[in-house]
This record gives sequence, C-alpha cells and structure tokens, in this order.
Amino acid sequence: MRLRTRLYLVVMCCLLSVSLGAQEQTIRFGSPFDFPLKLSASFGELRSGHLHGGLDIKTEGVVGKPIHSIADGYISRATVSYGGFGQAVYVTHPNGLISVYGHIQRFSPKVAKAVDDYQYANERFLADLHFEADQFPVKKGDIIAWSGNEGYSFGPHLHMELHNLETGERVDPMPYFKNKILDTTPPRATTIYFYPQKGEGVVEGSFNKHSVPVTELQKPVNAWGKIALGISANDYMDGTHNNYGVKYVTLLLDTVKIFQSTVSAYTSLDNQMINAWTDYHEQQVHNRWVMRSHRLPGNKLGFLEAVEDGYLTIDEEKDYRFTYILQDGHGNKTSYRFTIHGTPCEIAPVNTQGREYLSYDRMNLLLEPGMQLVIPKGALYEDAIVRPKVWNDSAAISHTYELNDHPIALNMGCPLMIGVRNMVDEDTTKYYIARIVKGKLASAGGKYENGWVKTSIREFGTYTVAIDTIPPTITPRNKKQWTSGNISFNIGDSGTGLKTYRVELDGQFELFGFNAKSAVLSMKHPERVKRGVRHELKVMLEDYAGNKREETYTL
Repeated sequence: MRLRTRLYLVVMCCLLSVSLGAQEQTIRFGSPFDFPLKLSASFGELRSGHLHGGLDIKTEGVVGKPIHSIADGYISRATVSYGGFGQAVYVTHPNGLISVYGHIQRFSPKVAKAVDDYQYANERFLADLHFEADQFPVKKGDIIAWSGNEGYSFGPHLHMELHNLETGERVDPMPYFKNKILDTTPPRATTIYFYPQKGEGVVEGSFNKHSVPVTELQKPVNAWGKIALGISANDYMDGTHNNYGVKYVTLLLDTVKIFQSTVSAYTSLDNQMINAWTDYHEQQVHNRWVMRSHRLPGNKLGFLEAVEDGYLTIDEEKDYRFTYILQDGHGNKTSYRFTIHGTPCEIAPVNTQGREYLSYDRMNLLLEPGMQLVIPKGALYEDAIVRPKVWNDSAAISHTYELNDHPIALNMGCPLMIGVRNMVDEDTTKYYIARIVKGKLASAGGKYENGWVKTSIREFGTYTVAIDTIPPTITPRNKKQWTSGNISFNIGDSGTGLKTYRVELDGQFELFGFNAKSAVLSMKHPERVKRGVRHELKVMLEDYAGNKREETYTL
C-alpha cells in the first residue's frame, strides 16, 4: 500500500472521530420516553433493499406510550402513509438536526387536527404536511405523539431517526443516547467468506465462493490469485435477545488496514447500494447477511474505505495473516484472526459458452424470442455472466423467462418487454408482467402496448405475462361492533394489487385508513357514527388493472 494512501486514510479517520466527538460534547438530547431505553434494532442494520435509518426503541410490548421531544424546536412535518412509518412526526432543532418519530399511534392534538383537516378537505388518507416554525413550537420534554405499531411495523416500538438538515443525511442517533442505553456486549461473527475472482483467482482449488465458520479459523485457507473477503456478523446488547448491525468492521493484513466500514451516516441514495455492499445471492437464497470487505465496481457507498478496493492478490507461497476487528458504538470489540496460505494453482479462464456477458460500465441488451431487457449503464454493480432460459407453453399468454439461474440485483429500474402470444381477453388493461416466486405470481406491474407488455424491474428473476380480471375483495370484520364506530374490513387482491379506495358515510367522504402490512381498512373516527341513527356505508375499491368493486352496508 502506498504511504500517501495510508496517511490519507489515517487523517480521514481522525477528522471523523474529532467531528463526531465535538457533536457529542455540544449536543445534549433528552430521552423520548420516561422509562429505560432498550433497542430492537440499531442504525445502519442491513435490511432488504435499504439500510435501517434509525433506532427502534422498545415500548414495553404495548402501544400508546407518550413520546417526548428530545430537544427544543418545532414540529416541521407530519406524514401518513399505507406502509413505511404509517404515521410520523418530524421536529426541527436549532442545532441543525431533525428528529423523526415513526410508527406512531396518534399525533399531539393540534397536529392531529391539522392532519384531519387536510385529509377531509382533500378527501384522501395519505398526507405529507409541512409546517412553519411558529405553528407548533415545542420544548424539550413536551409530548409530541404517542407510540404505536403503524405502517410496516411488526411489533409495538418507536422508530427514531436523526436527519442532518443541511445535507439530508441520516445520522446515527446512538452517540447522543449511548449514556441512556446499556451495552457491554461486543459484536460477534459467525462466518468468513472468500470470493475468488472468476478467471483471476481460486480458493481451495475452486473459483466458487468458499465459507469458513469462525470456530474453524485455526486451519489456513489455501488460495491463489485475486480474491476478496466478506464477513457475517451481528452486534448484541445487554438485557435483550435481539441482534443488531455492526457499526465498525475493520480488516487488517498483518498490521495494515485494507478495509473499513463505518456506518455513522448515509444519504437516501446510499440505500440502493445495499445490494452492492452485501452478498445479494447469499441473502436471497439462504437469508444470510454478509458484508463484503471489498468494493464492487458499481458500489458508490461513501462510508467504505478500501485499499485497492479491498481486493487481494495472493501471489507468493507464504502465509498471509489477517484480522477482522468488529466494534459497536459503545466501544465493545471482538477480533478474529485467520490465515490465507498462498498455494500456486492453475487458474482456468472463464467459460462463457451458452451465456451472456454483461458489463456494468456500458448499456446491455438481453434478447430472447418474445422478450427484451434493456440494462442501462450503471444498473449492474459488477460484470455478470448470465444464462437466460425460456419456457414455452403454447396455451400460455406468453413465454416464461428465467433471466438467470440465481438472483442479481439491479441498481435502477430496467425496461422489460414481453410479447403477448395469446390474447385471452380483449381488454388490454388487464395484462401485466408477473414475477414467479416459489411457484406463485407477484405483480411487477406493466402496461400493454402494440402486442407487448412493458414494465421496469430491479432484479433478475423469472417473469411472464399474466392477466387480472378479478376485482379486489372486501370482507367485513367484527360487524357487531359497527354501531360503536369500530368499522373495519379485510381487503384482498390476488392480481395487481389495490390501487385506490374510497369510503362514504351517508353519501359523504369518510376517513378510513389502509394498513398495507395487514391489508385492513379501518375507520379513523368512530365517533362520527351516531348511535340510534341509521347510516349507509359505501366502500369502493379499484386495483391496478382497473377492476372495481363496490359494496354498500347499512348500520
């Protein structure tokens, strides 16, 4: 490694530490709750398609806990959505940070009225309201909301984020709350992965990926040529059974740092790079998260530091001694030492016979009979060799296309066209592209145009054309409770999915919320149902294929 590169990395690490240390000394946040904090998830954890943007704080297994503003400021935003946070409130603070509180059950009264007024005036459930500094000022400790389990939440908790107002970055809240969270438990790894580069390196005589449990690291791994490494690891905390993301992962060759990941902040654009940092195939096929200790050519994550992009050249018959150091935000550390022994081995060239070679740094076009996939420059994280397959069923609407025999993530939407061979319905709005997952169809969207159905995909998988002529279903829940206003329905759609809905009470718009996680449609203001008065309730649904259903109920 060049001396200039080593000095640069050392200086950058020192500057980062000084910056974070200064912030911790000048910013003093209070707790969002009046009980001891325990986490179910930490900042930067690896999630499907994104990094976890904050801390998930447990709420003792229940909803309805008062949430306090962690500092002076003003409520600057309130959002309502089908999934995601469900409901969230944002507080802007004078120090340039915004605190975000997600999955909440309800807003503070004044904010709740503003949201209600907007929803009824616009006759829609979804809301994204921004407020001026003088509308809803708050002091440190003021109650701003109550905790819940809304949106894509799978248990009562508060999801809390910190955003940098100037840059838009999500910032790790842990440095500001670590004195309120007990953690003396270090991270632990389970497995180390070895990645021979096809046509350039081998591990244990093979160009296939090789994995070694950390309990077996005492035995050297034989390798030759160009390789890379990865690690599967989690952090842990006192008093919980959860596992968390590892904030710092450092890889040393002897005493020289060749890779480090520091998950302290990231932008929303970084989320799409999660599939370049992790081993996507391992996660999709085996549900294992592996952090690469190398940078794929299309990986633009700014919090990864790597010498020579983290790739290693094993070209001497000797022992190469490595150390992984895992560290959490409280300073707890664990080290794992292992050896790669340089063992000369013939490296076979890559066999591309019967396969398509796709380059990450140029546009690629994948063509099969009745199918076209355009892969723009930058859509791939690295070069890929794929073997598409086509299944022909003369009675089917279209051929079925397996784009590759294992999943490959795409960094952006890629236009896919599949030709319709059998027009089983004259209404072309009913056709869509479906992805086949474990024998079941999942809508990938799309529109019919001149004999083709066109959509955009973000993953190599198996696709075909399907048709949706069945309207959404609606099933009343707990009708005995309707007279008290506790009105709800189970909503279903086996094709393209629910697009819009509208509910009217006695001919007027009524506010019903839809939870995408549970597919439940429920009345938000039960008090609007008057006892002893006959009411008529009309529910109207439409899916993405234009199929509509309307039901009327009397209560």
